[in-house]
Amino acid sequence: MRSVVVIPAYNEAHTIRELVRRVLTHCSEVAVVDDGSSDGTADALAGLPVTLLRHDSNRGKAAALATGFEWALANGAAAIVTLDGDGQHRPEDIPRLLAAAKMYPDRLIIGARLFGREGYPRARNFANSFADFWVAWAAGHPVADSQSGQRVYPARLLRELTQLRKRATGFTFESEVVICAAQHGFTTVAVPIEAIHCVSGRQSHFRPTRDITRIVAMIAGYLLRAGMKPRGLWRSLRDPPCIVDDSNTLARRVGTAHERVAEVNPARSAMRSSSPDRPTP
Repeated sequence: MRSVVVIPAYNEAHTIRELVRRVLTHCSEVAVVDDGSSDGTADALAGLPVTLLRHDSNRGKAAALATGFEWALANGAAAIVTLDGDGQHRPEDIPRLLAAAKMYPDRLIIGARLFGREGYPRARNFANSFADFWVAWAAGHPVADSQSGQRVYPARLLRELTQLRKRATGFTFESEVVICAAQHGFTTVAVPIEAIHCVSGRQSHFRPTRDITRIVAMIAGYLLRAGMKPRGLWRSLRDPPCIVDDSNTLARRVGTAHERVAEVNPARSAMRSSSPDRPTP
């Protein structure tokens, strides 16, 4: 399985070089999309064996991902790994995500930040959990960490979502792609990773109130057009997310690790506690 890495970057001069050096130890084909940076992000990559794709102006993370996806697909990639340029994702987790992708080639693999989330600001944790609830409802299956940017996209999925890639904007894309992926039969598998906060020292480009409002508005449109998907809501609350268990390299449904499920979705955890006998819809 030919894999490439795509890194969207906007004003990441302080972190991008060391991050890419670490990525290159796990994958030899890397593209960095400089999304109109003004701090020398592109210059920081001088001498490294990477493909540099540049936007003349800042167009947003979704547009940067779309540019990277186009490059990856044109170059015959079978799996496209993404991670952010600010250092919040560990390149050392790439082999774990690719192992899950090899096991499940028809799934969207998400590096789910299930450990160390207490280091995030309280508002961000709430916003992420709130978004998880809505994304899982619209997708019709439980999703662990719908906002994580460390993922493995199957090339076949990205080809199915050509129109979505062409109109990708803002922070809604990574939520919308989970919903659209499910519509094409690609559900999610989570690989637990550590939540890392403020590596770059800069303020996050993500604005919890503004961006979650936009995400929920986008999802509401999908739900309204689908008649609110009551069966999707039931499934998203009834089932725990599918998480790859590294201890035995087998994917399993997490039922006994109640605290992990509660962290992903408190509403699901409460439902599991109050409804031990759950009928199949």
